[in-house]
Amino acid sequence: MILYTLRCSHDHHFEEWFSNSGDYDTKKDAGELACPECGDKDVAKAIMAPNVGKSRQAPAPAPSCGTPMGCGGCAFAGQH
Repeated sequence: MILYTLRCSHDHHFEEWFSNSGDYDTKKDAGELACPECGDKDVAKAIMAPNVGKSRQAPAPAPSCGTPMGCGGCAFAGQH
């Protein structure tokens, strides 16, 4: 399923679900799309911003000496 924001020639904006991107073209060509506010059938896709999820925060780097306390907390502190 894909959600498009549509706009009629009277600048009314509304959303409509389609099975796929070709479903929009099929319904538009058949005259099956109409503005729910005014009934206008001169409908086109409105410019939409992509729905991009937030990226995950990268995990903290492991201490260079491999101990949970990092350098300074092991027997090898200061030797590398």
